[in-house]
Amino acid sequence: MMGTYENFKTSVTNLGVDVTETDFYQRGYHLDVVLTVNTVRKFAQTAYDQGFYLVFVTGFHVLPEIKAGIKTSGLEVVYQFAMFDRLCRVKARVSVPEDLTVPSICHIYQGANWHERETRDFYGIRFSDHPNLEPLLLCEEDKDYHPLLKEEKKLKSFEEVSWPAQHPDMADIQIEPSSDV
Repeated sequence: MMGTYENFKTSVTNLGVDVTETDFYQRGYHLDVVLTVNTVRKFAQTAYDQGFYLVFVTGFHVLPEIKAGIKTSGLEVVYQFAMFDRLCRVKARVSVPEDLTVPSICHIYQGANWHERETRDFYGIRFSDHPNLEPLLLCEEDKDYHPLLKEEKKLKSFEEVSWPAQHPDMADIQIEPSSDV
């Protein structure tokens, strides 16, 4: 049964994750959710149960840092979910631990299978319990080559690649509906 936006937000907050409402017209999503490896599957199941579909799964690479006393790998997995019957988009992300393993959600969302394989190819992130985490786009002999990993000296911090609460260039722009429909 599909739930409302507020029901979804409450359900996700009850998982013990960080949920922030965002300006859709600035960012392209309504909720920004920060997951832990222990909440990835619970979150995905909640999204599925509330009628969301999976838009994509990808990764990105930033400077490793220490969060809650634990050193991160500098890799993040990003998920985006949306609904067919109403405008509601959710971005969720999880910091990848040093062992480079995040739980697979392809048993909940079959479409995640391909996305997780692609993310493994490009970033080296492994998805535990994935049924076929073989190279998807790269040759078998290149399975240890991850082309989207950055050189260490070129990495930026997470804050440098994240948007501030209000993007300075967007602060005074009024969005007018188009009459060219």
